[in-house]
Amino acid sequence: MTAFGKLVRTTAFRLTLVYLFLFAVFAASLLAYFAWNTRRLITEEITQTVNSETSELIQFYDRRGLHGLALSIQYRSMRPGANLYLITTPTGQAIAGNVGSLAPGVLATKGWSETAYRRIEDADERDHRALVRVTELENGFRLLIGRDLDERRRLFGIVAKAAQWSVLIVVVLGLGGGVFVARRVLRRIDAMTGTTQRIMTGDLSERLPVGRSGDELDRLAENLNAMLERIEALMAGLKEVSDNIAHDLKTPLTRLRNRAEEALAKSGGEADYRAALERTIEESDGLIRTFNALLMIARAESGQARGNMDDFDAAEVANGIHELYEPLAEDDGMTLRVKTEAAPIHANRELISQALANLVENAIKYGKPAAQPAGTVVSMDGRQITIEAKREGEQVLLSVSDRGPGIPESDRKHAIERFVRLEASRTLPGSGLGLSLASAVATLHGGELRLGDAHPGLVATLVLPARARVGDGVAPPMPDVPQKVA
Repeated sequence: MTAFGKLVRTTAFRLTLVYLFLFAVFAASLLAYFAWNTRRLITEEITQTVNSETSELIQFYDRRGLHGLALSIQYRSMRPGANLYLITTPTGQAIAGNVGSLAPGVLATKGWSETAYRRIEDADERDHRALVRVTELENGFRLLIGRDLDERRRLFGIVAKAAQWSVLIVVVLGLGGGVFVARRVLRRIDAMTGTTQRIMTGDLSERLPVGRSGDELDRLAENLNAMLERIEALMAGLKEVSDNIAHDLKTPLTRLRNRAEEALAKSGGEADYRAALERTIEESDGLIRTFNALLMIARAESGQARGNMDDFDAAEVANGIHELYEPLAEDDGMTLRVKTEAAPIHANRELISQALANLVENAIKYGKPAAQPAGTVVSMDGRQITIEAKREGEQVLLSVSDRGPGIPESDRKHAIERFVRLEASRTLPGSGLGLSLASAVATLHGGELRLGDAHPGLVATLVLPARARVGDGVAPPMPDVPQKVA
């Protein structure tokens, strides 16, 4: 397609043509109204002048008679720029006046009419137009008084010529402006097209150009750039997840294979085979939990769980998780406490329960007090984990705090990434997906996961937007039993 073809096909150029047409019609209508109104005013002025002079001459006729009227008309006819005057007999023979000829039938019609005429002293034979009034006198005599319409015609011609030039100028300027605007828009669209083509070839770091005008194209480019940044982050996350899966799952799969080979090579008794199978099942359960956690994170990040939202009290979830994990914490030498108040939210109950359970499991696993010198007794407060649910303004806070070593501030942002395990936790079993899942669930609900300092220890808080409170008299559902995700 040629450059001109692309230009005339742009929306900007077509809109310019539409606006040009509308403006031209408006301008022509305005000038037409002005011309018509001017014509009307001139006609009214002529009518008033002729009526006034007719009344004056009729009064003169009543006082002086026909002879005196003829002398007055003859005198008035000789003045420069005089009106049209004519007195005729009942048979149409002229007695006095300055009208040489009229259109047929004009004198036979009383009242107003527009007619062609010719003055007596006119040297040319061209007919003129006039607005005349015919009045019948006594004994059938006729009195005609009128005024030439050449002034009205010339004024109308001036307006018509001005209208033609105005429309022509509007068309030329409109087309020029349309071409300028269309070319400017086309250059920006071509720049965006070139960028998108480079993005389609695989360069996700490209961004659409954004100008300084802040117009609709700039706003569109900004939104598309934000979308591209999100896509780039998702693609980077997908690559990172793929690499982490390949790296972190290689070890447990290798252990599975080695144990199976070892069991076959030793050819032991039934007890050895049973022990090998139990270890294999345990390792397989860990792999299944890891894949389930990845699927749940993907489900949360894609927004698929938004269809299962419901109104409930976050305090019920906190109490349910406390009841579920209190025995596990006691077996590990920890004390699990819960502090709740009414905290109604609109969310996916299953995912909120899973996220809170992950935070509790992390606190039980990594929230033990730091190693103390021999003979030092750690108080029960030092082994306490607290689950808290409360509402602050327009937010609901679900937090889990422990008294362990915590996470350094510089590592907190890194700690919520998939498969990330800090140095202090690498000696313990786990996959590094617990905090990632909690963060994905919080983001799905329009909130965030905050990691802070409990002085000592770590406080992990799910910050969620508050919603309408749960209706009174409705029995709360049983808490969901989350699967364990390390």
